[in-house]
Amino acid sequence: MPWEKDLEEIRQKHAIAKEQGGVESVARHHAKGRLTIRERIDGLLDGSSFREIGPGAGGAERGEDGRLQSFSPANFVLGFGKVDGRSCVIGGEDFTLRGGSPNEAGLRKSVYTEELALQYLMPLVRLHEGGGGSVTGAGGKGGAPVGSPVFHSPRFQSVARTMWSVPVAAAALGAVAGLPAARLVASHFSVMTRNDSQVLIAGPKVVERALRQSLTKEELGGAQVHARNGVVDNLAKDEVDAFQQIRRFLSYMPGNAWELPPFEVSDDPTDRCDEALGSIVPKDRRKIYDMRKIIAMVTDSGSVFEMSKGYAKGQIICLARLAGRVVGIFANDCKHYAGAMTAEGSQKVRRFIQTCETFNIPIITFVDEPGFMIGPEAEKAGTIRYGTDLVLAAADCKVPWASVIVRRSFGVAAVAHYGPGAYVLAWPSAEMGAVPVEGGVAVAFGREIDAHPDPNARRAELEESMAHRYSAAPRAESLAIHDLIDPRGTRPALCDWVNRFEAVLTNVIARKVRLPR
Repeated sequence: MPWEKDLEEIRQKHAIAKEQGGVESVARHHAKGRLTIRERIDGLLDGSSFREIGPGAGGAERGEDGRLQSFSPANFVLGFGKVDGRSCVIGGEDFTLRGGSPNEAGLRKSVYTEELALQYLMPLVRLHEGGGGSVTGAGGKGGAPVGSPVFHSPRFQSVARTMWSVPVAAAALGAVAGLPAARLVASHFSVMTRNDSQVLIAGPKVVERALRQSLTKEELGGAQVHARNGVVDNLAKDEVDAFQQIRRFLSYMPGNAWELPPFEVSDDPTDRCDEALGSIVPKDRRKIYDMRKIIAMVTDSGSVFEMSKGYAKGQIICLARLAGRVVGIFANDCKHYAGAMTAEGSQKVRRFIQTCETFNIPIITFVDEPGFMIGPEAEKAGTIRYGTDLVLAAADCKVPWASVIVRRSFGVAAVAHYGPGAYVLAWPSAEMGAVPVEGGVAVAFGREIDAHPDPNARRAELEESMAHRYSAAPRAESLAIHDLIDPRGTRPALCDWVNRFEAVLTNVIARKVRLPR
């Protein structure tokens, strides 16, 4: 066969690439309880669906006769695959080679990842473990060109474009630092394993050298740090759980920003009325209840996928389905700061609204908003700045919007719960106004209360007498809201609503700017 020598070299390079960092390096990686990047890709994708890009990319040394003497494969694995039968682009660092710090070929494949997703307009999955650049460079020899040419597009331009073009999901499955850490959070959904992952701007040695602080990787950027600060959306108990969460997230996403989210046939009746909704909100406004139970009882059975539960706990965000159609839901959790909108909560919800708008997902809010968080810590956190950013994002939102007023709807913060043309329903427990009755009475009748022989009794009397002014009934009678409903009828009402707006979403998509070709 005339090409046998060339074909043998191809087979040889592919075989070396499959060995990754070699038997010993892979064994050390497995001993830490972690999968290799190839095992991760196979574990996440549908069976046998991976089609690799550039398996022969790497650094080759040849003899004077041109024969291959040694080959170091790219330490980034990239290709196409399928999740639940739907195509995606997937890639990640190979930690068994240089600890995931990119060699020349690995860097090229890494940079190409977003370009590939944009070219084919497919969802992108990144599986991260490794560091960014090394002081030793990417492994090139002296005299090679340094840096990107001045005419080259900014490296992060394609990363930014993926964020408004295709769904991006990412996982931290070990130590992730530098450039990979930045790409991890440049995603619509991110997850990290609970016990053996860290996300770091810089590792302990760099921190100790610069700041003279001796900290472990876990102390700097472990799961318990980042679940609370919003750097990642969710924690996973292990790598398999992380893969399942990514698959679950993608199941709600369209292929790209110019498609509708996928519809799934549901056997949950659209006219189902859960009796428990009629009594779930206590008559005493000072008592708490479980907002997550309300969301679960209204949406299709088993369809709720919550994100960022450990961050900004006063706000709940989740993807779910109604009558088989994907919806984005955010709500207040009265168990934390009475559900008040904090600076962190504002940022959490704003990012969620942007994701829903990007991927044509209608939004439903379950409202129990007492207003922006108050006090010195709230002022230091810049609550009014981030809260106003959220209000403006909601006010300019293009996707269909429905709002269910469960209990309170007060102040400027409440405005963030009603998008343009929102379909607004209220429960009998709803209270609406500029400020909560307690705060309003304290301001308007402060002197009278202080001068009364029994200030507490007078305060309670005034609050009781003013409470009726906050009722949703007059607003329903004035068509200031669409309807005042029996809470048990919430699911049927929202299912009717969700089945009306396909034409609206199609129009939203038609008005979006297309990617240049």
